[in-house]
Amino acid sequence: VQLQASGGGPVQAGGSLRLSCVVSGRNLSGSRMGWFRQGPGKEREFVAAITWSGDVTYYSDVVKGRFTISKDDAKNTMYLQMNSLKPEDTAIYYCAQKYGGNVHYTGGYLYWGQGTQVTVSS
Repeated sequence: VQLQASGGGPVQAGGSLRLSCVVSGRNLSGSRMGWFRQGPGKEREFVAAITWSGDVTYYSDVVKGRFTISKDDAKNTMYLQMNSLKPEDTAIYYCAQKYGGNVHYTGGYLYWGQGTQVTVSS
């Protein structure tokens, strides 16, 4: 099983980026897919998640209204559309996959992507 995250890069405050996470080697039926991020000197934190069956979405309070999580079943790909980016959104963004359980915590996620760097300048 591999998760490949991409789409990060430098952007100015107020700008947008779309992250992608391609999953290979696994049927995602019943999965919960999440985005986490880890800023410099900070712990990894929950950003957003989606259930592969049912499309239920979850967001952290700090990104709600600015970020949108979505997926493409045919492509086995999850996305994170990030708008109105702020310097505090600067972090390495990781995608991860689990079955069941609370999506907000890193525990229980079975597979992780390698991360993609997002740098927001003011």
